[in-house]
Amino acid sequence: MTDTFKAILVDRDADKKQHLSVTQIGEDQLMEGDVTVAVEATTVNYKDGLGITGKSPIFKRYPMIPGIDFAGTVLSSSHPRWKTGDRVILNGWGVGEGHYGAYAERARVKGDWLVPLPAGLSARQAMAVGTAGYTAMLSVMALERFGITPARGPVVVTGAAGGVGSTSIAILSKLGYHVVASTGRLEESDYLKSLGASEIIARDELTVPVRPLARERWAAGIDSVGSTTLANVLAMTMSDGAVAACGLAQGMDLPASVAPFILRGVSLLGINSVYMPVERRIEAWNRIVTDLDHAKLAAITTTVGFDGIVKVAEDIIEGRVRGRFVVEM
Repeated sequence: MTDTFKAILVDRDADKKQHLSVTQIGEDQLMEGDVTVAVEATTVNYKDGLGITGKSPIFKRYPMIPGIDFAGTVLSSSHPRWKTGDRVILNGWGVGEGHYGAYAERARVKGDWLVPLPAGLSARQAMAVGTAGYTAMLSVMALERFGITPARGPVVVTGAAGGVGSTSIAILSKLGYHVVASTGRLEESDYLKSLGASEIIARDELTVPVRPLARERWAAGIDSVGSTTLANVLAMTMSDGAVAACGLAQGMDLPASVAPFILRGVSLLGINSVYMPVERRIEAWNRIVTDLDHAKLAAITTTVGFDGIVKVAEDIIEGRVRGRFVVEM
């Protein structure tokens, strides 16, 4: 008899109503792949919350094991880059959306999707970073490639108390940037300042009706919100500045004009963390080791067990959390 292990399985009925169960499955029920990994730690991201709660149709097939990232140890491999005992990380590639994901004690995936767990990071620390922190690092790297330096001026971070926002602030502040944190929860101001934010502004300042151009307030931005917020960030960006867009918590629309682009030379940098090439993934994870204050990371991280995943997913969608959550398997 095949050994079984615990997994969260999301399915839907004939009426397309989604339902979730915690069940036991065997390795023979995992999807196709050339590497099998013992999942040691995972996390709960905003996208995971959307899928688990059914707030957005992120799943491309049913049934589905959610969980878009994990860290663990290779159990078996027929892939030339990986051998039993290797420590690995996975982010994106449609895992947890179209391919069985992290919310199980085992995962079988394509070896091309994996990157090595950097020396100096534990599985728990890697998932404290998770897709949110990895996306934040990619966003910072994009601003750097564009030429944004601390001397250029402030950088605004929207959704500041969330996973991407919190990690972005910590990274930017360590690199010497003046960070303006935008949040809908001003009661979190002390928390955001502890991460390195120099200024706190209310989310309402960026949800007002969008003008083609507004007063120049920052040289760059990292936006995980989208919609009206991103449009206002662009309208308030200084000449020859740039904004890295990596999320859509407020919406997928962008009610902006071309004015910031053609009258101020502002650039909008898209961050596709899901299908980022492996080389840039490895660069991002290596930068996370050196350019993220891991004491700050620990301070914003809460650890839960497997049974806490669903509650955290619900809380994330309702905006009741801050920082990062690690699931230790």
